[in-house]
Amino acid sequence: MTSPALDVALSYHRAWTGKDFEQAMTYVADDIVCHTPGGRLAGAEAFRGFMGPFTKILTGSTLLSAFGDEATALLMYDTATLPVASAPGAELMTVREGKIVELRIVFDRAPFDAARETAAGS
Repeated sequence: MTSPALDVALSYHRAWTGKDFEQAMTYVADDIVCHTPGGRLAGAEAFRGFMGPFTKILTGSTLLSAFGDEATALLMYDTATLPVASAPGAELMTVREGKIVELRIVFDRAPFDAARETAAGS
């Protein structure tokens, strides 16, 4: 079963995991507020600076579950990236007029930190 917010969330997710980040950005409001493990980001350009580099290291993604209603959607997925083979994550989105206006991203940064340390020879 789909809903307006879930339709937007799934379209956004398919675009960025399919390596079409510019298409993904068409679902993002100019004034998006994004809550990441590293802190709060405000505006589409700040969001682009956070999410764009991640899409460049993405090698695969599996959608595990998706739920939504009129205004919110929740996706859980597992991604594979160049430095980390399994990086599960979840996104809670608030959608208004077909655009994501707020996004809360949850993922474990520890595997990425460990991969950076290994690459640096620590």
